Order: sequence, then C-alpha cells, then structure tokens
Amino acid sequence: MRSAKPNISLQKLVQEEVVDQHIEMDGEIESQKRRGRSNDDLISEQSGSLGCIGSVLVILSGLFTILLFPLTIWFCFRIVQEYERAVIFRLGRIIDRKAKGPGIFFILPCTDSIIKVDLRTVSFDIPPQEILTKDSVTVSVDGVVYFRVSDPISSVANVSNADFSTRLLAQTTLRNVLGTKNLAELLSDREGISHSMQSSLDEATDPWGIKVERVEIKDVKLPHQLQRAMAAEAEATREARAKVIAAEGEMNASRALKEAALVIGEAPAALQLRYLQTLNTIAAEKNSTVIFPLPMDLISHFMKK
Repeated sequence: MRSAKPNISLQKLVQEEVVDQHIEMDGEIESQKRRGRSNDDLISEQSGSLGCIGSVLVILSGLFTILLFPLTIWFCFRIVQEYERAVIFRLGRIIDRKAKGPGIFFILPCTDSIIKVDLRTVSFDIPPQEILTKDSVTVSVDGVVYFRVSDPISSVANVSNADFSTRLLAQTTLRNVLGTKNLAELLSDREGISHSMQSSLDEATDPWGIKVERVEIKDVKLPHQLQRAMAAEAEATREARAKVIAAEGEMNASRALKEAALVIGEAPAALQLRYLQTLNTIAAEKNSTVIFPLPMDLISHFMKK
C-alpha cells in the first residue's frame, strides 16, 4: 500500500504536466488562428472588387505595358533580397494574402505599388526610465529589445510605423512591469522581469505582425544615498559574520586546548617533552635569545609555599 501512494502521486504530477503542455499548445494554436483570421479579414476588406473604373484602369495598364514592352520591362519586374518581402498594392488594395519574395516578380507599372519590409532582427536601446518601485524607491532602468517582422502584411496595413510603435510600447511596458516589483526583486530577478516584458510586448505587438524575440535589462542605477546605505548595511553584515566566525574559531581552539591539557595531565613526562620542543623551536627561530631552563619541580615547590 505504501508503494502505491508514491506511484499515484507521480501519475498525478505527470498528468498535470501533460495538461499544462496541452493548454500552452492550445493557446499558441488559438493565437495563430486569431492572427490568421485577422489577416483574412484584412485581406477580404482590402482586396474587394476594384469596381468598374478600377478594372478598366488595370486593363489599360496591361495594354500599355504590352504595347511599350521593350521600354516597360524595366518597370514591370522587381527584385527583393533574401531578407526582404514585398507587399503589393493595386489601386490602393492589397492583392495577395502573402507577401512576395524573395527573388524577382512581375507588377503592373501604372496601377501597382510595392512596399519592402525587412525581416531581419532589429535591436534598439530603451532609454533610461525613472521608475518608482513597489516599495517607493526611485531607480533609473534601461534595457534592450530584439524584434523582427513576422507578418509583413500586418506590419504594413495595421500600423503606420511598426518600428517606432514598438519602441514607444517597450518604454511604457518597462514602466508598467517594474512598477509592480520591489527593489530586491528588481536587483535579483532580472531574468523573470525580462521574460515578463517579452511576453507582454509580444502579445501587444502580435496584431502588428511583430515578433519580440528577446528583452534584456541592461543597467539599474540607484540613488547615491541609497548606494551608500546599502554598502554600509553590507559592510556591517560582513563584520558581524566575521566576528561570529572568529568566536567560533576561538571556541574550537579552547576545546582543543582543554583536550590537550587533559592528555598532558595524564602523562607528566609529556609536559617536559613539550617544554623541550618549545626550546628547540625558539632556538631555531631566534639564535640570539639565551634561555635558562628552570626545573618544574622548583616552581611547584614555590607554588606550595
């Protein structure tokens, strides 16, 4: 019966871990579905019928391209780099659910326009922010954020400037997250704070097609008075610890001397041998010192009187 209880507890722990993993996977799938639905809604709204006038303009643009083909070839083909994607607008509407690239692709010179989006990871510094912690301490904190564009269409159609918006949001997120922490947590749990900021930024920038990869806290600057107070507190703690260690050493030494005295008391000859050993040590270290041995029996005779 005793061996069955640990097995049941282990099974419960394994089941809880499996449930947590399923919940995390379901959350990721739901976020992907929401992003897909938002993109589908965006494309459906943006890529409706061009109308009669729009269709006529597209047909005229195609005929113009065919008639002046040797000249218009330089305006019909565009090239984007491996790290770029192109969002194509036809008469102001997005024409495809997926960005073009990398490589070469065809556009109509008069009706189509493109916006290139860089997919490489971008880093920026968060300016130092004066933050009031939970325990009413004013500190100056700065950090660095790494992000990239995960959805070029959302980054173009949902926000006017994804890079600038992410920078501003990082500053406000830093203030909001650190405002709920006290000074001890801010100094000791930087990794947890960085992870919390990354999750908040990633969730907020997801509709913009931005993926926040990493957030790091660079420096925490404390007021000079607080630094001196913390240094004095740490110094006092170290001194108290040193005194305790010295007292423990003296206590252990006294116990060892007591045991040595008991051993020497049991064998009187041992005291004489210790005396001769001490004379040998003194003679080796200080050769100019003159020592006159005095018998212990004589001293004991005077002590009796």
